[in-house]
Amino acid sequence: MINSDVIFGLMIPFWGTALGAAAVFFMKHRFGKGLSRALTGFAAGVMIAASVWSLIIPAIEQSEHMGRFSFLCAFIGFWLGILFLFLLDRVIPLLRRYLDNPKADTQSKVAQKKGTRARALMVTAVTLHNIPEGMAVGVVYAGLMTGTQNVTLGGALALALGIAIQNLPEGAIISMPLHAQGKSKPKAFLCGVLSGAVEPIFGALTLLCAALIVPAMPYLLSFAAGAMVYVVVEELIPEMTQGEHSHIGVMFFATGFTLMMSLDVALG
Repeated sequence: MINSDVIFGLMIPFWGTALGAAAVFFMKHRFGKGLSRALTGFAAGVMIAASVWSLIIPAIEQSEHMGRFSFLCAFIGFWLGILFLFLLDRVIPLLRRYLDNPKADTQSKVAQKKGTRARALMVTAVTLHNIPEGMAVGVVYAGLMTGTQNVTLGGALALALGIAIQNLPEGAIISMPLHAQGKSKPKAFLCGVLSGAVEPIFGALTLLCAALIVPAMPYLLSFAAGAMVYVVVEELIPEMTQGEHSHIGVMFFATGFTLMMSLDVALG
């Protein structure tokens, strides 16, 4: 039975995106470099720790009956998550090349079309990346609902919180450029919010299949871990270490990692 705690947990990442998108109402430009590095580093630390303590370790512990091969389900699921995000990242550039190849037209129309396509592509890319994040939260809460061993409320809540923090700049990088390119603030905000709507939707769809996915829970938990690690290594770490004073991102990475580790153990 889906209770209020589960619904609350599924909505946390979405609220992170919505809060980031709301920056269009009170900021003239995008997040400052220092704040962006701090948020990105903190989210990366939380997500890496959550991948280990909330996802991979429970996946291995649920496969203890396999003896020395108890790592196998986590190994397979982790790589499936990595490859899924890898393929997703291959699709987006292909889409970009397709959209950026308009047929003969005037230069002004070409520029206008490219601007529109770039905005659509940006929204699409962020939305697609939000799908596995929503599924990751849904998998953990499905484990809680079905009483899966080693899946804790504290771990699920911390994972959702880490994804929400990561979503803050994602919401902003959609709404603020859209406003700068001519959209009204309410419309730009709505576009940012809608990009995060897929997270609770796919989280809820995962929950609806909770009874069916219990046998595959070790694979699904580690799949979510692989997806999270891919996002951190491919996107967040390069973002937090760009330019000078990259130590800000590193220090907040360490802060997020240790905080998530502490919460998972203490609340578990």
